Formats: sequence, C-alpha cells, structure tokens
Amino acid sequence: MARLFSLVACDMVGFYLDHTLCRYNLPESAPLIYNSFAQFLVKEKGYDKELLNVTPEDWNFCCKGLALDLEDGNFLKLADNGTVLRASHGTKMMIPEVLAETYGKKEWKHLLSDTGMACRPRKYYFYNYFDLPGALLCARVVDYLTTNNGQKTFDFWKDIVAAIQHNYKMSAFKEICGIYFPKVKIDPGRYLHSCPESVKKWLRQLKNAGKNPLLITSYHKYILGNDFADFFDIVITNALKPGFFSHLPSQRPFRMLENDEEQEALPSLDKPGWCSQGNAVHLYKLLKKITGKLEPKVVCFGDSMHSDIFPARHYSNWETVLILEELRGMKAQGVRGLRKKEKYEGPKPKPLNTSSKKWESFYFISSVLGLENTEDSLVYTWSCKRISTYSTIAILSIEVIAELPLDYKFTRFSSSNSKTAGCYPNPPLVLSNDGTLITK
Repeated sequence: MARLFSLVACDMVGFYLDHTLCRYNLPESAPLIYNSFAQFLVKEKGYDKELLNVTPEDWNFCCKGLALDLEDGNFLKLADNGTVLRASHGTKMMIPEVLAETYGKKEWKHLLSDTGMACRPRKYYFYNYFDLPGALLCARVVDYLTTNNGQKTFDFWKDIVAAIQHNYKMSAFKEICGIYFPKVKIDPGRYLHSCPESVKKWLRQLKNAGKNPLLITSYHKYILGNDFADFFDIVITNALKPGFFSHLPSQRPFRMLENDEEQEALPSLDKPGWCSQGNAVHLYKLLKKITGKLEPKVVCFGDSMHSDIFPARHYSNWETVLILEELRGMKAQGVRGLRKKEKYEGPKPKPLNTSSKKWESFYFISSVLGLENTEDSLVYTWSCKRISTYSTIAILSIEVIAELPLDYKFTRFSSSNSKTAGCYPNPPLVLSNDGTLITK
C-alpha cells in the first residue's frame, strides 16, 4: 500500500453526518441527551426519579473510549492488547485487587483476536462523543439496581434501546415528538454549529471534480442549509450502520424516498439520488456503473470507530478518515493554507471527556493502578491502537482540510509508521512527533 493518501485518487467521497459535517455544541447537547433518556426511563419505564438529578461532578465519569459490558454492568478501559486496565461497576471504580480477580491479564472476552474488534452479539456497547451522556445514565442505573435490587446480571439495555427509538426515530424531527428533537428544532443554534462556508465550498469542489460525494446518515437532518442536497450526488438516510456494511450475505435492500416516505424495496441501486436503508455492496455496484471502473476507490469521513470507520474498512475495504476532536489545541505551524490557529479550530465543542481522573487519557493509561504517570508505566489504549489500524488518516475537523488542494498528499497510518503518523495537522498533545508517550 502506498505511504501517501490523496483525495484526488478517490472516485467517491462519503460523509457520515454526526460530528463530521454536523458538529454539536457538546456542553449544551450533552445534558439534553441525558435528560431525554432519563425522563423516558422514569416516566415510561418506572425507574427511580433520582436519575433526573445530575451534578457537575457526575460528568467526570464520562470518558470517550469506554466499553460497557451489558451482562454485568461493568465499564471498561482497555489496553492496546485487549486486556482490561480500568473498570467500574456502575460509577464505582474497581480497586486493583478486584480488577485483577475479575479480569486478570487475559484479553477481554468480547474481543476477537483476528480483527481486534468486539464481536457482534449485543453483549457490549462502545461510547463515542454523541452518546457519552448515555454512559453516565447507564452507570447510574447499574448503581441503583445493584444497591436496591442486589442485581448481579442486568437487562436494562432493552429500556435504553426503547429510549433511543423514542427520541431518535426517523419521524421524530418532522413530528416534533420525543424530548430531544423538539428542543433542537426550537433553538438549533444552541445545540448545533452551522456548517462553515469553507466546507460548503469544498463540497462543491468535490462534486465539480467528479468525486461523487455521498452523504450517509441514520436520520433525516437539515444542517447544511436548505440546499444541502445540492452538495451530494447520493444521499442515503436511515442507513442503520454498522449494518449497512456488515449484514452479509442478506444485505438490506435500498428503498427510494417520496416525500420523506420509504417506498418498496429495490433489487439494486440503479441511479444516484435520494434513497433509504441499503447496503455497501449495492452502492459499490452503482459506483462501478457510474465510473466504468472495475475497482473504484471510496473514502468515507466519520467520527465513530465502531459504527463508521471499522465496518467501512473491515467489510468494504474503503479508505477512512477519522474526525478526531482530540487533535484540538495543536500548534498551527506548518499547516498549509492556515494563517492562524483559530482559522481551523472554528467553534469549540469541549470534549466530554477525552480524559478524566477516573479513566485517565483517551490515548494512554497507567499499566498499574496507583502508579505515578511515568513513561515506563504507560501503555497505549485500545482506542489509540484502533485509530492507527483502521483509519487511513485522522483529522481534527473537515475545516482543517477544506482549503487544501484535492491532490494534497497525507501520510497515512501504516504498520511501518508510528501510531500518530496519520494525524493531521499534528499528533495529539499526549504523544510526541515520533509516536512515543510523553507525560503531562
């Protein structure tokens, strides 16, 4: 594989919406997300009203990169070899002795060594930015069930799924139902950042260059303006990823849309335009037809390793660009086309959280609880390793590259490079330029 990556070599450029083209004001949206779920659990499922009360200190539990074991109610922070280096039962952190007794030095039971990603049965969940408030809610549910019911195994996840379906169903925005969308619709500027004009110009450039821009989203959303569909040749709503990539051999068929309503299933996707559901196999067949190439190249931009990046790379062998907020705050020296740091930072949705006193950094973690953070005691996290394994490159935001020429050559992640070689414009603060760990 070539050491460098360029968009000019791609035949289709795809985008997921959340935290990619649609950027959230996290300090405002996080409490709204939490409350929308908690109110549903209390009012519809009979959960304790104490779930509605959240203190500022409670939010310190949230840290990107956590995994929830749905069977035993434990939250985990994994090392790059799949072993468990931090764990909590609900919000209660495990002491070193309990951690060692529970997990030892074995690879976590839900990891598969052939891919290094979690297996598919719904026995776990990985948290990204958008659903981090759900991590706090689930942890507090476990606390309550453990204290009051003495439960050791848990089945609350079905109620969380019901809350998700109630608040985020496809028709919720249009019908103004649930708790989340009515608030966003009344005051979108409070919860969402509008797409910068530089990005809109860049999307038009992609389309004019014949890059067949694609938008994939699980919901109908209108973030780019009333003319947002003009930026894309193909718009796929209700994509239901990661199943869009991994449901084989029975792929979910595409359905055309009329007045936002799904029509009958299509045997294949024959032309560009608006559609719903579908699968990557039929999409790729359409791209072959459009380009006349036997193996056209696809790249997709997204923020979730579990739902966006891994399935696109693992199942479809697409190039992948990870949107990585943790690159925020880097110096702007050497960034082509940027006059100052603020140029590419734009709105600043504060990470919630990339590190915490309980969980340490998103990138590295002490190998033994209680040790000082010295270089000898630090190991890469599972999340950090997967970035370099399944991403072609990682960028702070699309604004960072919107003023670069399409033939700009990025250094890609590879086994022969450091774990930060593909980060643009700079590596994360906690890692040096050669990929070695540094302390803060």
